[in-house]
Amino acid sequence: MKKTLAHIATWLNIKEQKFADTVVTGISIDTRSIQQGDLFIPFRGEAVNGHKFVEQAFEKGAAASLWMKDEPNPPMNRPLIFVDDAEQALQEMAIAYRAEHQATFIGITGSNGKTSSKDILAGTLAPYFKVQKTIGNFNNQLGLPITILQLDEDTEVSVLEMGMSGFGEIEFLTKLARPHIAVITNIGEAHMQDLGSRAGIAKAKYEIVQGLTDGILLYDGDEPLLQSLVAADQKTTAVSFGFGDDNALVASNIHTTATGSAFTVKGAINGDFEISVLGEHQVKNTLSAMLIAQKLGLSDEQIKSALKQVSLTDMRMQLIPTAGPLFINDAYNAAPTSMRAAIEFMKKTTMRPEKWLVLGDMLELGEEEQKYHEQLAEEIDGTISHVCLYGPRMKWLYSQLQARFDQEHLIYTESDYAPIIHHIQQKATSDSLILLKGSRGMKLEHIVKAFE
Repeated sequence: MKKTLAHIATWLNIKEQKFADTVVTGISIDTRSIQQGDLFIPFRGEAVNGHKFVEQAFEKGAAASLWMKDEPNPPMNRPLIFVDDAEQALQEMAIAYRAEHQATFIGITGSNGKTSSKDILAGTLAPYFKVQKTIGNFNNQLGLPITILQLDEDTEVSVLEMGMSGFGEIEFLTKLARPHIAVITNIGEAHMQDLGSRAGIAKAKYEIVQGLTDGILLYDGDEPLLQSLVAADQKTTAVSFGFGDDNALVASNIHTTATGSAFTVKGAINGDFEISVLGEHQVKNTLSAMLIAQKLGLSDEQIKSALKQVSLTDMRMQLIPTAGPLFINDAYNAAPTSMRAAIEFMKKTTMRPEKWLVLGDMLELGEEEQKYHEQLAEEIDGTISHVCLYGPRMKWLYSQLQARFDQEHLIYTESDYAPIIHHIQQKATSDSLILLKGSRGMKLEHIVKAFE
């Protein structure tokens, strides 16, 4: 972004603006990471008032700052834009910049796989377009507008992740971003405590179509809840992807290679492809990227070449070799759907002969959380050598597995990583493949750090 304060003032319907020729080249809400030329946004919360850091922002290179009209003692002779509400102003600026921008905007939501789908898509398009994507978890009512306002003016494709915890949130984000293409990766069980059922989750995710600008929806066609929503929606052009033969793009013959996953597709695209990412669920995430790449004009060969170079954000089926075992760090988050997918990968893979599961609690599952943890026992079979469980909720799974695993192969700890680390040190070898999978709050990456 490169805009004068006068231009930004028109976005905010401000008629008179001092320092009108001052040029802003970015957005920041944190003085610790502020860049030269940024517009600083001071939020006022219960614990911290960002206005206290405005002067510091200027000292670190900010070109200008917002200032809320009811906040006393604004600094003198500084380029300020006076607004009623900083958050609302941020969102209004993003809406205005989005309206001026010529990029293709792509919105991605879903219970699991949002970040992986975002990474795969951005990686597939990057050799051929200037692409910018949501960084980290900037996917909410503050993060999304910041992401949009940080787009370079010559960006050709913007890949925007959209997160939520309740009804109305995706609707707000999609109407702000107005994507040309929307993706729903899947429907899982995360946020069950807020949305009541998987049907409620599907309805909340489907809100993404409300911001589509004459575009298309790509969705997991293997999910009946999404099938019914699409069938009832007469306005949206929808294209499905998945493993079932009825989808517009179907993946089959999925198998692990030395560098990732190989698979065959048929339908809208046909042929054999490879991606440098592990897991059948990641292959499904790849299908939406392939459809978007095709829509943007890439040939099958261009897509095939780009997929081989794709990489994911850390802690998503991330391979971590050590002097002993090989770890798969998939510890960024977990819900029953993604947990089952990761376990299924471990059962099928031939990367190492001895397979370990290190599983942490799944959070935000509501009243049925015990059932969801206990049901994981149905997924764990004799191909798994060792199971290590961490967290108070994993005690439910532990109770289900005790009859099938002895104390040499099954351990449980509620709040201390040390017993699991010790067990791995004593029992794992270079023949061991160890999956780490749990909700973000469990921070299972602390276990692998002991071996790096």
